Amino acid sequence: MKQAIKIEFKLGRYGDAVEHYRELLTYVKSAVTRNYSEKSINNMLDYIEKGSDDAQAYQCMEEFYSLTLDSFQNTNNERLWLKTNIKLARLWLERKEFSQLSKKVRELHRACQREDGSDDTSKGTYLLELFALEIQMYAEMKNNKRLKALYQRALRVRSAVPHPKIMGIIRECGGKMHMSEENWEEAQSDFFESFRNYDEAGSMQRIQVLKYLVLTTMLMKSDINPFDSQETKPYKNDPRISAMTDLVDAFQRDDIHAYEDVLTQHPDVLADPFIAENIDEVSRNMRTKAVLKLIAPYTRFSLQFISKHIKIAVPEVLEILSFLILDKKLDAKIDQENGTVTVASSTDTERLRALEEWSSSIRTLWQTTLNGEGLRPDDTSHGGGPGPMFQGFGDEASFRALSARTRKERKAFGGKSAMA
Repeated sequence: MKQAIKIEFKLGRYGDAVEHYRELLTYVKSAVTRNYSEKSINNMLDYIEKGSDDAQAYQCMEEFYSLTLDSFQNTNNERLWLKTNIKLARLWLERKEFSQLSKKVRELHRACQREDGSDDTSKGTYLLELFALEIQMYAEMKNNKRLKALYQRALRVRSAVPHPKIMGIIRECGGKMHMSEENWEEAQSDFFESFRNYDEAGSMQRIQVLKYLVLTTMLMKSDINPFDSQETKPYKNDPRISAMTDLVDAFQRDDIHAYEDVLTQHPDVLADPFIAENIDEVSRNMRTKAVLKLIAPYTRFSLQFISKHIKIAVPEVLEILSFLILDKKLDAKIDQENGTVTVASSTDTERLRALEEWSSSIRTLWQTTLNGEGLRPDDTSHGGGPGPMFQGFGDEASFRALSARTRKERKAFGGKSAMA
């Protein structure tokens, strides 16, 4: 009968499958041992869960769970009751029926508590599965405050020996939570642990989480290659991860053109909403570094010059330059009307500062000579002012004229311009 139910479900004859499953439950309650019946029911439900891929199949699966719970509610088989309820909660999570899921999770939490309201340590494995369901639900709902509290509670459970896939789910959601807080180091740690657990469980989700790990490495601006570790090294040449491998390689070499080429040639990289949401920050960092590297030799350039060489739109060039100026990484002025940028020369600044110090020293010497015990000028011949030797060094107008002349000479002989 079990094989008949599986065939009917696979052929889409869901009504027949439900009727025969209802009949099967009458046998497992009396005709076989408790352990055999529990094993048979779990195997059947696992098969149905894996084979559900449309709305009708999900509806059939929900009926299977309801029939199982109704059949065993008066028995003392708490383990089967918990497992079936957790499967039902997982179904509601996939269907995003969060209201029903919340009610079911609260019910299951009460079943995993002692009479005094504390967690029953003997049911630690079930508790972690419940935490994983709740964490995924709050991650979908973007409720980071509740997610963080549950994540921390889950990590404090020490009495369980959970399936590695459960810990992979918890760590993956924790990594995404840390990413939303821009806590890159914690996110990297969680994604690595998640990858390790998924790998141990043989879950295909390990590939996706490995991509998140690579993304976090770039957001950290780390020079350490994420594929250098023993756990990730076997996946370095995996074709499913090759685009991310090329991306991190271009990032660490500061090669903006190679980086942009990878994104253009592999649009599937951005198919994951989480990567698409966070890759913009990496791209911005790459373009900012490329702009600084490009304009380093120049004191004057056009916005079009940068746009042409880095292959980004002029408004984005303007945004990056504005950010650099506000962040005091670039001392420059933008002429939006003409589309040009003029960089303040550090050489001019140092020369003017040296002239100021020189002028100040001469002025001090002049005052000492006139007012001290040394030589005094002839009042009748010099009119109480400095002698001819010091003419032009004591007044501010002369100093400004000298500074202006110096800047003029600098522009005539020393400046470099890039006007496109």
